[in-house]
Amino acid sequence: MFDFLNLDFIPDYSIFGNSLVDYFKALLVFLIALIVLKVFKTIIIARFKKIALKTVTDFDDAVVAMLEYISWPFYLLISIYIGLRYLSLPELIDRIINGVFLVIIVYYVVKMISMLVDYIAKNALLKDQEDDTRDNQTVISVISKIVKIGLWATALILLLSNFGYNVTSLVAGLGIGGIAIALAAQNVLSDLFSSISIYFDKPFKIGDFIVAGKEKGTVKRIGIKTTRIQSVNGEELIISNQDLTNARVQNFKTMEKRRTTFLLGVTYETPKAKLEKIPLMIEGIIKKVKGTEVERVHFKTFGDSSLIFEVVYLVDTIEYVKFLDIQQEINFAIIAEFEKEKIEFAYPTQTIFVKK
Repeated sequence: MFDFLNLDFIPDYSIFGNSLVDYFKALLVFLIALIVLKVFKTIIIARFKKIALKTVTDFDDAVVAMLEYISWPFYLLISIYIGLRYLSLPELIDRIINGVFLVIIVYYVVKMISMLVDYIAKNALLKDQEDDTRDNQTVISVISKIVKIGLWATALILLLSNFGYNVTSLVAGLGIGGIAIALAAQNVLSDLFSSISIYFDKPFKIGDFIVAGKEKGTVKRIGIKTTRIQSVNGEELIISNQDLTNARVQNFKTMEKRRTTFLLGVTYETPKAKLEKIPLMIEGIIKKVKGTEVERVHFKTFGDSSLIFEVVYLVDTIEYVKFLDIQQEINFAIIAEFEKEKIEFAYPTQTIFVKK
């Protein structure tokens, strides 16, 4: 590398097994490396930062922040390490220098990856803040911390392996310990992973009206361990996330329209002329209510004590309470119209014939 230099002016003298020429070369390499890194730090990164400020995306800003995190002591140590490669050092000192260099490199790599994880988590948190889903922010923070712990654990195992330790037995020991901890905290971990599953899969969100098993209500909070639901009766239901992920969940919030079907029975004494008017009568009532659409109204069958009509209609709302209000309005209107037309609703009756 230095063949083009005339170093004859340097005395042929050795110190600690290295000639003065070797020390000169090491010093020269150190200075060159330091200058190159200085240019990278002060010019290239600075220009990249200016470009990043002009872009719409903030990912390049995160990359700049990662590069700026690398401080001058790191560049200085890198330069020293590169320079020392041109010297013949005792094996022990060489191993120590290599070990220190590896620790520094691994530390900065993990820190930079952690900053990238923070960037991804921050973006997810900002998105959730816009949607006002504070509980999802807790899940994101937990996932971020788990990833960081995994990074540092991997880095530690890598360092121990390079330092000559038997990491196989260590990992096996950690595995046994992890199994013991997992068994002890099985329910907690199940709920934690279930909450993570809910966050990524999004079967429901805060504000959705859901039915899970026998329980139904509006989702108020999705936590790490439990989800809180306000039932239609007003009380708060606290259900574990594991139970929710194992249950069949119906999400009514995602519907664009709600369909309702009901049967209506009138007495057998109702004249045929009035029976024929009932379908058109009910269709007219439903059409008068805003946000409804009639699917069908038919005389369906002969019941034990009534003539049965089937009514099916749609409501253009995803809000359960509003749906109930519209349903109630239609039911009251049907009752009023039947009273006006003197059509009687049927109820179970028995006719007893007494034979003398």
